[in-house]
Amino acid sequence: MTNVNLITGFLGSGKTTTLLHLLAQKPPNEKWAVLVNEFGEIGIDGALLAESGAVLKEIPGGCMCCVNGLPMQVGLNMLLKQAKPDRLLIEPTGLGHPKQMIAMLTDAVYQPWLTLNATLTLLDPRQLSDTRVTDNENFRDQLAAADIVIANKQDRWQPADQTALAEWQQQYLGDRQLVRAEYGNIDPALLDTPRRNLRQLPDARHHHAPSQTKSGLAALRLDHNARWRRALNQGQGYYACGWIFDQDTVFDTIGLLEWARLAPVTRVKGVLRIAEGLVSINRQGQDLQIETRASAPPDSRIELIHENDVEWNNLQTSLLKLRLETLA
Repeated sequence: MTNVNLITGFLGSGKTTTLLHLLAQKPPNEKWAVLVNEFGEIGIDGALLAESGAVLKEIPGGCMCCVNGLPMQVGLNMLLKQAKPDRLLIEPTGLGHPKQMIAMLTDAVYQPWLTLNATLTLLDPRQLSDTRVTDNENFRDQLAAADIVIANKQDRWQPADQTALAEWQQQYLGDRQLVRAEYGNIDPALLDTPRRNLRQLPDARHHHAPSQTKSGLAALRLDHNARWRRALNQGQGYYACGWIFDQDTVFDTIGLLEWARLAPVTRVKGVLRIAEGLVSINRQGQDLQIETRASAPPDSRIELIHENDVEWNNLQTSLLKLRLETLA
């Protein structure tokens, strides 16, 4: 029997960082698996989680709670039958609606295979002052689905954020457990909390084009001798553009960080090779985090998300100029 938890949360709430902390505390005698989905096609989280020690499967390009849940079913069935994990952590896209996913995981067909424990929903209280976030149906429905709300990034809160969190807790969170955290560092014992939130969720009203389930890492790969490629995606009121570069591509460090900082988009996330080694970039609004990493994925990937369409070609031209290697 596999213990399953959903780790949900809106864009930039810290889901991947939280997963990394949880996986770092995995008991050595247990096998854990992660089923991860991203809005874009590039698959950044797979690169970030690749060295976590868990069995990893990605579902790229959309949300696995849509389209009758078929990509979700395929990925879930493969993990349960092939990996037979003791625990499965599912990270839906920050733009995903949890209703169909919870319905699927509690369906009678899966009862002999898994136990759905508490759903953990990440919340950055600083987003509570942004009506573009708080008016989003998925944001509200993710909180409605939560058994435990993780108020993350406490180290960056201002007094106004704490006030907004207290108001939301009183008005919307009800009796749900609220845990405050920094950098997604939470007690793994929370994963064993039983599922108690049995409220009926509203129906999802967004639609998304079907996505194809890919095995293992790398939602998008390079073809043959291609040095790089781009992928676009849109839905649920958001637009995404991502790029993947081969393992020989190295970027100018200062130029890359400035490009990520100044890009006119809401969300930037990537893992890229630089002259000094490897850097992960995570930007939500003006909040930019960078971290050097010891291990490298087989390529470089970066994804941008915004509420409106963007001049992606202009951003691409600037990004390509930051490559250091000699181009053929």
